[in-house]
Amino acid sequence: MPNETVLISGAGIAGPALAFWLARSGYAVTVVENAPVLRLGGQAVDFKGEVHRRVLAKMGILDEVHRRQTGKTDLRIVDEHDKHLATMPGEFIGGDVEILRGDLTEILYERTADSCEYLFGDSATALTDTESGAEVTFEKSRGRRFDLVFGVDGIHSAVRRLRFGPEENFVQFLGYYYAVVGATDAVTAASADRERATGWMYNEPGRMAVVGGPKAPELFVFASDPIDYDRGDITEQKRLLAAVYSGASWRVPGLLAHLDDAPDFYLDSIARVETDTYTAGRVALLGDAAYGNTLGGFGTGLALVGAYVLAGELAAAGGDHRVAFERYNEQMHRYAKIARKGSAGPFLAPKSPTRIRMRNWTFKSKALFGLMMKLTDFFATGIDLQDYPALRSAGRPGNVDHP
Repeated sequence: MPNETVLISGAGIAGPALAFWLARSGYAVTVVENAPVLRLGGQAVDFKGEVHRRVLAKMGILDEVHRRQTGKTDLRIVDEHDKHLATMPGEFIGGDVEILRGDLTEILYERTADSCEYLFGDSATALTDTESGAEVTFEKSRGRRFDLVFGVDGIHSAVRRLRFGPEENFVQFLGYYYAVVGATDAVTAASADRERATGWMYNEPGRMAVVGGPKAPELFVFASDPIDYDRGDITEQKRLLAAVYSGASWRVPGLLAHLDDAPDFYLDSIARVETDTYTAGRVALLGDAAYGNTLGGFGTGLALVGAYVLAGELAAAGGDHRVAFERYNEQMHRYAKIARKGSAGPFLAPKSPTRIRMRNWTFKSKALFGLMMKLTDFFATGIDLQDYPALRSAGRPGNVDHP
């Protein structure tokens, strides 16, 4: 095998998924993660359609994902007086099977911890890509040489910046921001009442607030021009959110009153990654770093399918990254087309009362809702998933591993 040592930057979902396949293909895998420990909090993620199920089955985790799935949660869309206006069904929000992000991360980590090296609390700070290998400098660990490097470190990918160029060349702001409040609490809440959990969604023009359900205990989405803020200053971000929602009705004032006490808080822009290629030299991008689309609904499925295709093509090419990367680009560019076009902001937080009513009507009309579900089915299954014989042995008993 011409390439033997690989670095994966990012230990969320896509990183351990790629590590799973590469370790079983004979690679010496190192995973570096900026967080000091495995991140077990976060929102719920979901899978939809035969393609996603096949990849989960091939990994041997389909049964475990079903065992730890959340109960699908309907979102009751209400007005300021809690009057029920429409219902966003759990089947639309949660796909065929929904699981907390932290639970899925834990499943993948457990299956790679013994076969891969994990470096927590560290990150790549410099990368020199050459014909013979990639020299990587770390913030804390000693510098090392790897045959291949994979940027699996999210929409604000450091590897993409180091190898492909500045973030502004690849990440397009879509006119909205979102905030997740109390993400870790979602684990407790969903575990306590997974089957009966109910969420409430409230809109004012350009603003949305959601309370309850496993996606997030509290979720805010709001329209805005670009905001200059410190991504490391949570206190500043909480003040920003409070200012944006000042004067809002419904339960919003009470939610804002408890912001300072929230143990977990995350604010970011709604954006999508736009790039003509996911690879450069000995470096490849995967997951949100390559085809991210915030709150787009397909990110986790794209990540796991992408990990399978990338590892499979490397195996099929005998480790020749030039051949494998070309095939990976071709397949995933077609499959990830939904990530290049969609924008969740206008759907979640329409900017006018008329658009809010039109969005609500989508869920009240069986015909419109049926069409929307068919479209999501189409995008989730829009790839001719190949069978890679070299990866077959990675499956575990108890799951169907179809070719």
